[in-house]
Amino acid sequence: MSGTRDSGTDPSQGPWRDTARRYALLPLRIFLGVTFVYAGFDKLLSDTFFTDSAPGSLVGTLNGVRGSAAIPAMIDLALKSPHGFGYAIAFGEVAAGVGILIGLLSRIAALGGALISLSLWLTVSWATQPYYYGNDLIYLMAWLPLILAGAPQLSVDAAIARRRGRGGRRLYG
Repeated sequence: MSGTRDSGTDPSQGPWRDTARRYALLPLRIFLGVTFVYAGFDKLLSDTFFTDSAPGSLVGTLNGVRGSAAIPAMIDLALKSPHGFGYAIAFGEVAAGVGILIGLLSRIAALGGALISLSLWLTVSWATQPYYYGNDLIYLMAWLPLILAGAPQLSVDAAIARRRGRGGRRLYG
């Protein structure tokens, strides 16, 4: 029988493969969720992030990257209200992280995370050489599968969809 099993099924399509496919995005959700929640709280609880004159402060970082940013106008805009910008980034990171971890409005959370990563790539890490050393571009790319697929397993979105009788299909989009 030229390498097939008697059951007539393809051995590469066993139940463990189906399970692996269903849960393939879960490690990415956990990694991005934990990382963004941590990054947001790290900023909010930092002794230096909102202290303009401190080494490693937001204002110091913004002034330091202005000349090398892809879009210096983004830096200028942030410098008009650096603390407001800092809080927006920090709370945005926490919201995107929690949203993707629990799978609540997961595509919107992933879009928010991607926009934060995009803005940081175009400003803070733009001049990193070679480009693949800059982590913000990698985070941007990591958010894309979650924008496309959402959180179809182990998520609030999936639970709501099942409850509405859609059998786990997309909640939105």
